[in-house]
Amino acid sequence: MDTLQISFATLAFLVVLALIFDFMNGFHDAANSIATVVSTGVLKPHHAVAFAAFFNFAALFVFHLKVAATVGKGIIDPSVVDHYVVFGALVGAIAWNVITWFFGIPSSSSHALIGGIVGAGLASSGPSVLMIREILYIVAFIVVSPVLGFVLGGLLMLLVSWLFRRTRPLRVDGWFRRLQLVSAGLYSLGHGGNDAQKTIGIIWLLLIAANVPGAKDHVPAWVVISCYVAIAMGTMFGGWRIVKTMGQRITKLKPVGGFCAETGGAMTLFLAAILGIPVSTTHTITGAIVGVGSSRKFNAVRWGLAGNIVWAWILTIPASALVAAGAWWVGKTLFVRRDPGGAHGVSVRCEILMDARWFPVRGGGAW
Repeated sequence: MDTLQISFATLAFLVVLALIFDFMNGFHDAANSIATVVSTGVLKPHHAVAFAAFFNFAALFVFHLKVAATVGKGIIDPSVVDHYVVFGALVGAIAWNVITWFFGIPSSSSHALIGGIVGAGLASSGPSVLMIREILYIVAFIVVSPVLGFVLGGLLMLLVSWLFRRTRPLRVDGWFRRLQLVSAGLYSLGHGGNDAQKTIGIIWLLLIAANVPGAKDHVPAWVVISCYVAIAMGTMFGGWRIVKTMGQRITKLKPVGGFCAETGGAMTLFLAAILGIPVSTTHTITGAIVGVGSSRKFNAVRWGLAGNIVWAWILTIPASALVAAGAWWVGKTLFVRRDPGGAHGVSVRCEILMDARWFPVRGGGAW
């Protein structure tokens, strides 16, 4: 591909659009982090969102950038990416997030972004640009992450029930009301560590496409920090429609159940972050909640509602891919002329985007 010339205004617009997606990710997926802790009455909603936002941002200091590396270089060939592809991917993901938020459906922001990247890439250059092996890993974890959450949540619930079988329920409830603060914090940490990195990955992809010096091996510090701030701010404004579905309508939870669901979900997210696989935090916690509910009594889970959620999951990638392909076409049609480089082009005046500190992403992404 020719060296891409993107004006500073275009690059800034796309970075802001990516941060809007990141904010909406926190807004849309805030329910995943706080639904159980709110529904069990351990924290009031306004306390819960501040609690989750803090741990979303704290993930910056805990996780390597392996998920960002996968999103940036492991879905489509970076050499075919231009600003139209990034625009299409973000519009597809944002549009699907808005639709599912409006209807209160706990869909996946992560898979909406992946679908957006795939759809825009296909529209731009055809199927040859897809990195099939990496995409198959991601698709496999669409199934693995909720199943693992289901199994871990259910096993933890059975283990805790057996360990405390002779303890008075009120005492157990009191203990796990405190312990649920720990499990909710761990889950929020895993949420921030996985979801913020997806936006880091797509901004990084844009910088690589813009031929920003050093971007192929390093992520600028300003990208990492701004993405974690955006997802934390989005969490602060959380989506209460989805909180109700996740925390109350699928199955009724007590503090011990909330603890087991969050711990099972957190374990799954930590594993995915270590492996560098962008998983759905929504799928993971939903699987864990269903696992906890079914371990107590099979009909304690509202399987009809759970089935509707599964259908939303199945539709997420193709729906966001379709919207992204349309957005790519619209962008290419309306703005067919490439942005000029010259004095204001990224390839010449990239210093304004640089930070003295970088996050290296060599060999899968340690920083």
